[in-house]
Amino acid sequence: MPTITTETFGNVLVAHTPDDLTEETAEAFQNALRENLDAGQVRIVLQMDRTDSYDSVGLTSLLDLQDEVRRMGGQVKVSGLVDPGVKIFELARLDRKFDIFESVIDAVGSFQ
Repeated sequence: MPTITTETFGNVLVAHTPDDLTEETAEAFQNALRENLDAGQVRIVLQMDRTDSYDSVGLTSLLDLQDEVRRMGGQVKVSGLVDPGVKIFELARLDRKFDIFESVIDAVGSFQ
């Protein structure tokens, strides 16, 4: 099981995504964020600088997370995306569904 680390800056949760966002890790990733969502934490930045492997289940988990957070009145933003993630986000058109920032500082700041 991957370890999903999170940290909070003000009222923004930063979650570091696993090296592989795939069928094997997607459920653990979502579960790691569940208690934050249950606690009302709906301003989320996904720090994706270490993630270099994706599959359809992993990408769907991102969209499911975003849908749930939006229903709760929040927003999910992405930072630190590196290849091949940049290309995958473009091909899957996720770059149109998420606000993407180069740095976690810029992403957190965008909530202010």
